[in-house]
Amino acid sequence: MSILRKLGATVTAVAIVGVGALTVGTTAANAAAPAPQVAPKAAVAKAAAKKPAAKTKYIGRYHLDPRCMKGRVMCANKKTRKMVYLVNGKTIYVLDARFGGSKTPTRNGQFKVYRKSKNHVSKLYKSKMPYAMFFSGGQAVHYSSDFKARGYRGASHGCLNIRDKAKIAKIFAATKIGDKVVVYSG
Repeated sequence: MSILRKLGATVTAVAIVGVGALTVGTTAANAAAPAPQVAPKAAVAKAAAKKPAAKTKYIGRYHLDPRCMKGRVMCANKKTRKMVYLVNGKTIYVLDARFGGSKTPTRNGQFKVYRKSKNHVSKLYKSKMPYAMFFSGGQAVHYSSDFKARGYRGASHGCLNIRDKAKIAKIFAATKIGDKVVVYSG
């Protein structure tokens, strides 16, 4: 039994010495290694410029743009053909939406309502635009009787058409000049 104890002690001592030697060798190798090189700032900036833009992460079942999460916002998604009216990120109304055709597209971007007209009639197209909320040039969010009658078979001249008159009337009443309109394809 004493021989086994001596043998066990010897194996343990060899293991400790072996680990120490490995550690010493590793430490010495690390000390001799050159310091890592840092790329110049210009090279880093150039590499960052080549990086593709991060894809926008859309939120929820209506694929909401992150810009729609603060304040009173009419959030219009061309891909889903929906306009979601939100207040501080909370969905109030979801409406079907129709956008401009290929020759008169609805502009993408973040805009502000700069004018409201309850019973507007277009001077250019002589068409009724009830509950119009203008956000970009002559483009407005408004009720469209044509959209209600014909659905997606037609297109607007750049406006954001809504076919639910009762809901757009409520949104018109709640919307203030300066409220956001976000139009995107997501």
